[in-house]
Amino acid sequence: MFQPEQIHEFIVQTCQALGSEPREAELVADQLVAANLAGHDSHGVGMLPSYVDGVVNGRLAVNSHPTVVVDGGSLLTLDGNAGYGQVNGYEAMSMGMERAADNGVAVVGLRNSYHIGRIGHWAEQCAAGGFASLHLVNVIGHPPLVAAYGGAEARFGTNPFCAAVPGRDGRPGFLLDMATSIIAGGKARVAANKGVKVPPNTIIDVDGNLTDDPNAFWYTDPTGKRGGALVAFGDHKGSGLAVMCELLSAALIGGETAHPKNARDGRIINNMLSVVIDPAATGDTETFYDEIELFRDFVLESRLRSDCDEILVPGQPEEIARAERANGFDVDPVTVDQLRTSARRAGITDEAIGALIGNA
Repeated sequence: MFQPEQIHEFIVQTCQALGSEPREAELVADQLVAANLAGHDSHGVGMLPSYVDGVVNGRLAVNSHPTVVVDGGSLLTLDGNAGYGQVNGYEAMSMGMERAADNGVAVVGLRNSYHIGRIGHWAEQCAAGGFASLHLVNVIGHPPLVAAYGGAEARFGTNPFCAAVPGRDGRPGFLLDMATSIIAGGKARVAANKGVKVPPNTIIDVDGNLTDDPNAFWYTDPTGKRGGALVAFGDHKGSGLAVMCELLSAALIGGETAHPKNARDGRIINNMLSVVIDPAATGDTETFYDEIELFRDFVLESRLRSDCDEILVPGQPEEIARAERANGFDVDPVTVDQLRTSARRAGITDEAIGALIGNA
């Protein structure tokens, strides 16, 4: 089991060894560790090896910041310049909250950012500032991951949708953060590393059959083309939402879609469209908070369905995970080995790696 501070320092040192300034390294470590603490291991420390690979191969720009492409007051379009998504996301949401405070609402388009991690992190940043928000995201740069409903070949990314409303304590009153696939690609990676199955019928194998084998998703033919795909949630509904995320979060703001003509040589590029709303501009804030709490209680007081033993509202799973993982969390041995390898690639000595996360 790793202590949060322990793995946080490991990430900071790895990023700094790659050339990141201290603030950038802290932002990357903050978000990755926070994802593990929230129970989303798919977007946690296991992402670090792909970031190291991106920097080493010149695909991920260190010490980069988003630049303003369009400034329309309450509407901003930013270019992430293929820099760390943890920096781009943080600065984009900071600008969005400033504009929402002035105008009541801000629409922020962030295009061409390297992987921006767990999208709920950005909604939580807004909620901590007292703002409601929603976020649509697409994913490009590697082969598509998810098949359109009825199809057997991947055509778009996991294309997350996220929305949150603030609570009185500066935390989300509700937080919905989901991929438009049944499971995220990172969850298939974690399952493959652990040697376990994924939920039934969440992956399509190379022959077009539904399966629970995560390795069927990662299969590639002799030409390097991926044969497997993830399944969109809710049949045509999740597939349709993924398509709208593709077009609204990317094409609308000058970003690129998952069409193969936009291939980016292995970069993990995200585009995100965010709407940030100041509740004080729409009505009485205290009444807003009252209604959130009343509705939450109303939902949770429902009788249970016969095959279920609890009701959880959006955001509760993360609250529970944070309580359970406050003193540490496990990382599977395959991922730990990948972390050691990535740290070596960054230039950290075996002695320093052992002092941070132990020896193999």
